[in-house]
Amino acid sequence: MNEQDKALYEAAEAVRKNAYAPYSKFQVGAAILADDGRIYAGCNVENAAYPVGNCAEPSAIAAMLAGGGKRIKRIYVTGPGAMPVTPCGGCRQRIREFADLDVEVVSHGVDGKPLVQTLGQLLPHSFGPEFLSP
Repeated sequence: MNEQDKALYEAAEAVRKNAYAPYSKFQVGAAILADDGRIYAGCNVENAAYPVGNCAEPSAIAAMLAGGGKRIKRIYVTGPGAMPVTPCGGCRQRIREFADLDVEVVSHGVDGKPLVQTLGQLLPHSFGPEFLSP
């Protein structure tokens, strides 16, 4: 693991411990390296009314925007188990709003090996903001 991924992994793991997941017991952390060179992290937040919960990735995106970052340069997602914890479909679309298709998404079940894929591989033939440009 290179130094950049180590820092992202550590940030995702640190925030994952703060996840609010009383229903699924599936705590997820996400850390973004933004265009301003800073790392922003977020965790999942569940709710008794399931649809109004928040995944880790949009939590990290919100932290990035609040902190002044504009674009995702790399994102690292951690969760329990050995299988890579990949962003759900909705989160892939949310990442697409702030990342280019060649941005690498690292998905890591912390008891296994990380999976590295580009956003384009995770969300092929995607619809993005450029489709709405005048």
